[in-house]
Amino acid sequence: MQSQMNNSLNNIIVAERLGKSVSTADGILHILSSIDLIIKSGESIAVVGESGSGKSTLIGLLAGLDTPSTGAIFIDNQDLTIMNEDGRAAMRHKLIGFVFQAFQLLPSLTALENVMLPLELSGDKNAKTAATALLERVGLGHRLTHTPKKLSGGEQQRVALARAFVTRPAILFADEPTGNLDSKTGAHIIDLLFELNSEHKTTLILVTHDHALASRCTRTIRLEAGILCGKPL
Repeated sequence: MQSQMNNSLNNIIVAERLGKSVSTADGILHILSSIDLIIKSGESIAVVGESGSGKSTLIGLLAGLDTPSTGAIFIDNQDLTIMNEDGRAAMRHKLIGFVFQAFQLLPSLTALENVMLPLELSGDKNAKTAATALLERVGLGHRLTHTPKKLSGGEQQRVALARAFVTRPAILFADEPTGNLDSKTGAHIIDLLFELNSEHKTTLILVTHDHALASRCTRTIRLEAGILCGKPL
């Protein structure tokens, strides 16, 4: 039975008593412990904490990329913890977009082909038109036929942003999206990320070490050694 925490239609993500542990040569390592978290549709959430505090593990669990050791996760009122991998993959395809620090573009595909790919996988016949429009929106209309190795880091991350938003996801996870960029380029990428997020009315969950960036979000949550510290701001 779903918890009363999950009754509100505005709750896009609910985590209850969420935990993640792994076996190591030295015994059990507890990465996350007893995380309770509610994220409402349309919020922008910054996840902060020291390296090793569990930030990336948390968003991996919330996105259905990994499974928890304990607890439950509900995405749009769907219980991820009772789904198999195919079910979680279908849910991600329908609801979730990703932006990674390392861009994760396919090197053999052009910018346009990289952005078209998620639409083509879903059988969208307008993939090329939609992908072109979004690449033009991020200022890369003149770079459609370039492969990633011919693009700068900032250009690659703009392609990644276009790819993330082209399916119009309900939720976007961004894991240190400016970590590989210089400060000026990173600032431009963040401005673009928030502009697109506002235009598409997406729920944004952002992992960052940058407190100035975190301050742009509507709420900040802090992890320390796998524990959610204090009341989320």
